[in-house]
Amino acid sequence: MKYTQDEGDAEVTLSPQAPAVASVILLHGLGADGHDFVPIVGELGLPDSLPVRFVFPHAPMRPVTLNNGFVMRAWYDITAFTPEGRADKAGIVESSRRVGECIDREGQRGVAPGRVVLAGFSQGGAVALYAGLRHPERLAGILAMSCYLPFPETLAAEKSAANAEVPILLCHGRNDPVVPMGMGLEARTGLKAQGYAPEWHDYPMQHAVCMEEIAEVARWLQLRLAAAVGN
Repeated sequence: MKYTQDEGDAEVTLSPQAPAVASVILLHGLGADGHDFVPIVGELGLPDSLPVRFVFPHAPMRPVTLNNGFVMRAWYDITAFTPEGRADKAGIVESSRRVGECIDREGQRGVAPGRVVLAGFSQGGAVALYAGLRHPERLAGILAMSCYLPFPETLAAEKSAANAEVPILLCHGRNDPVVPMGMGLEARTGLKAQGYAPEWHDYPMQHAVCMEEIAEVARWLQLRLAAAVGN
């Protein structure tokens, strides 16, 4: 499938030649930007019969405490890689609000929330989980790569009934030195404890993506989006 790439101050967008019937909003990791995952779209090999728009927002520039206060693109501040310090609540709430605006904008473009997959890598994956599980309208799915579940202790009170059965795909590297796989497994356990049924895949890699993972993501996306478009 061929795409037209549009650059903006807030995001990068890849639009299919045919009118989009579904959308993927993919959030990058700490210190990267929206361009980071643009190259994988061609590797997904989505069929022409499923025209999907890909939206890659840029996180705002902010100081990150864990990185000695260095200013970089970040969805929220991190003070320490502990359950208490790995995400600041104000930052992740603000990023979730922005994700909601992205979903609303897709609706204005003709793609309802039920045809939107919210995805992310590392810090972006944490935001995807936080925002997606609390979004008031049903989504097509949540894809969270190499990340953790932020604020699991508030999920029971804050989760959206509309997304109680949302499909979730968790992917992680077995040798990840940045976000150890144990944190991903904790996310899986926490999600299951709240009644979700996440699909899990791990790979012999570090804090990255690999071709095997991309192939699995492509399979899952086609399944989820085809089902959403058919409804």
